[in-house]
Amino acid sequence: MLTSCRKSLQSHYTILVIIIMVLLYNVRGVTAMSKIYVIEDELAINRAICLNLEAAGYDVEAAYNGDDVMAALFNGQHFDLALVDVMLPGKNGFELLKPLTDRGIPVIFLTAKSDTESKVTGLSDGAEDYITKPFAMPELLVRVDKVLERYDRSDKILQVDDIMINVPERSCKKNDSPLSLTPIEFNLLLVLVRNKNIALSRDKLLAEVWGQLFEGETRTVDVHIAQLRKKTDLHIVSIPKVGYRLEETL
Repeated sequence: MLTSCRKSLQSHYTILVIIIMVLLYNVRGVTAMSKIYVIEDELAINRAICLNLEAAGYDVEAAYNGDDVMAALFNGQHFDLALVDVMLPGKNGFELLKPLTDRGIPVIFLTAKSDTESKVTGLSDGAEDYITKPFAMPELLVRVDKVLERYDRSDKILQVDDIMINVPERSCKKNDSPLSLTPIEFNLLLVLVRNKNIALSRDKLLAEVWGQLFEGETRTVDVHIAQLRKKTDLHIVSIPKVGYRLEETL
């Protein structure tokens, strides 16, 4: 009887916390554009996390192994935050950390590995937080919110010449007219704009945009640069035997 009452109180407490957080988020307007990638191979845990995040107003997508995550990144998908289990089929959480953070996606590790060495490895390699299972959903929601606040970068809106880039919305305009870019083209443009007036090698662009999954030739970069030039009219200069540099002209 006592155990049943405790479980009921815990359930009501969790629901109350979620409701309060939803109200706070709506006032602040934080969650409207936040898309979270839940990467967890245990179906029940993955589903529970997704349901609680959705109840808090987040847009959520689930993955159950590391190889699917790499495929999603290769196809140009973007997320505001990734919750990553360390022990995954295919590529494990530690192996996914760099491909995610290289694309500007902060990572919170969710794992049963509670030893100090694992925590130090995850945090020192670039994870924003490290939560040990089992965890309470209200705690997870608070930590998610804190990381998103901390990761609220100043470059949400970028501009170069007559091109305006809305980073959270992943949209692009030229003289206020929408530009139709593929996910790969958008990611390539983003790397060039964030490094304008800096020469970037083809290998650097491949690593930043296509990641470790890509096994083709550097000629791929040339093809996509040509497409960007046509669509944007930006001054993307070819650097012989090196790569490319975006030069601002206005």
